[in-house]
Amino acid sequence: MTPPLPPRLHALDNLRAIMMWLGVVLHVAAIHLAGPSPLPWRDEKRTAFADVLVAFIHAFRMPVFFILAGFFVAWLVQRHGPAGMLRNRLRRLALPFAVFWPVLTLALGGAALLYLHRMAYGSWGLDLALAPPETRGAPNTMHLWFLWLLIWFGVLTRLAWRAGNRIYARAGMLLRAIGARAWGFAVLAVPPALVGMSYPNGFLVVDGSFLPSWTEWVHHGLFFVFGIVLFFHQQELFAYYQRRWPVLAAIGLAAFIATGVLLARGAGPLAVGYAYNCATWAWSFAWIGLALRVLASRRPLLAGMAESAYWVYLVHLPLTVLFGALLFGLPLPALVKIALNIAATTLVCLATYRWWVRSRWLGVLLNGRRDRGPGLPAAASPG
Repeated sequence: MTPPLPPRLHALDNLRAIMMWLGVVLHVAAIHLAGPSPLPWRDEKRTAFADVLVAFIHAFRMPVFFILAGFFVAWLVQRHGPAGMLRNRLRRLALPFAVFWPVLTLALGGAALLYLHRMAYGSWGLDLALAPPETRGAPNTMHLWFLWLLIWFGVLTRLAWRAGNRIYARAGMLLRAIGARAWGFAVLAVPPALVGMSYPNGFLVVDGSFLPSWTEWVHHGLFFVFGIVLFFHQQELFAYYQRRWPVLAAIGLAAFIATGVLLARGAGPLAVGYAYNCATWAWSFAWIGLALRVLASRRPLLAGMAESAYWVYLVHLPLTVLFGALLFGLPLPALVKIALNIAATTLVCLATYRWWVRSRWLGVLLNGRRDRGPGLPAAASPG
């Protein structure tokens, strides 16, 4: 099935803007986790609300991004062909990665050392001895792991189309049939649950390596492939998700609560991971349906956030660490610090995009020329 090229999809643009802003919220909240934290920098004011918020956002944010990425890779293939799609992905993903990765490595490392100095001595400074041992090894992709995987997913998609698409069309019909059923989320949750069995509590942990583990390829690849299927069967699946999003949202909430109950009772990683991935798929479908239902028109605020999403994705993490260091030690409740950090990071990201990026060469590098025409959705770029 080859659907006609859609007009600009404001719903998915708006959804991307929301998911991107939730990334800022997630990385700020992670500084204030009451439970175990994967981050070496951490505020002394902590709250269990941050743990719930991080788990909630983490359940659907990156899966939604990978579904959108697969959707627009299929869109690019239909418009420009497989070779044209790959050229676009190399230009929009690989080139920015090469430009920004060294800069962001230094920026994040510097911000982290400043924060660690504040934690250790209560003052500003840089002391390499404070760097945790696990950060002194080979460099990794940091929060750009998403960009790194998308580059290779683009290459693999090109090879798959070149090899012939009959088998992929049949697999797509199967995924379409599963995705359009009330029980589809429960079936789709099985592969990521099996993949997660090798991790504590059944949750996939991204390590940011330049050589990602097979578990990361399989887990994220499933959502990416489903995004491709969503493009070719959008008429049926979009209508289904628009109609069923409240039910899917409720199912996701029930599965999310079940995950917490299973964790509290010490259940095995397969049971915990399966419940969590049921929430992941149900909420991913619900977000798409909700966006198509209530965010189908252009919203100036969300349009601006969507346009700046790539820039925000790249630069927000060092800013959350730097603002966290500025707030460290202040006698403020954890929720107040979280709100201040989110507001400051968001403001700086949007302001720098408006003044330094939007109409300059960086804007062309990230989003292409602004006269790209009515047919190219902004969400074709990564979020």
